[in-house]
Amino acid sequence: MVSEAETPHVTTPLPDVTAAPLSPGADVESAPWFALWTRSRHEQVVREQLERKQVETFLPTITRWTRWKDRRKKIAWPLFPGYCFARFDAGQRLGVLRCTGVVNIVSFDGEPAPIASAELENIRRLVDTDLQYDPCPLIHEGMLVEVVHGALTGVVGRLVRKGAHARLVLSVDLIGQAVSVEVDAADVKAY
Repeated sequence: MVSEAETPHVTTPLPDVTAAPLSPGADVESAPWFALWTRSRHEQVVREQLERKQVETFLPTITRWTRWKDRRKKIAWPLFPGYCFARFDAGQRLGVLRCTGVVNIVSFDGEPAPIASAELENIRRLVDTDLQYDPCPLIHEGMLVEVVHGALTGVVGRLVRKGAHARLVLSVDLIGQAVSVEVDAADVKAY
């Protein structure tokens, strides 16, 4: 009988996936960007945790005035509420998902969907300027939209472009006639 002291017992520590930075040889620039779906108002928490794990993040914000009973204060709100962007290798997926506040990685057919770096670079360039910007819904020409602000609130029509302006087309299909009116794109939402 072999005693426990005589038996070689080697334990290999498992790598801590939750705190694993990008491997030193990995090219951070070649890793894809992903959108992380976060719990409500957890975008900053997710960003801070990922930065502690040495994962590159991007959380575009917009400055808004917030009003309390006794004061007003400027607060940096996420430009895209509920989302934080991160650049990481597929091997770090589990560590990213374990962060408090991360609901999931935005995916298609069960696979995380990478975001084109140019799209995020364009957003980064915008937020680094002094230009005024506001979030707006992604609406394509030809979509049915509903007016949410102004005299036409509740009206549903098709969005078209005429020159540089957005126009709302209201139609009477039975008689094949329509009328269009200029609208501010910020005043409509997808129907």
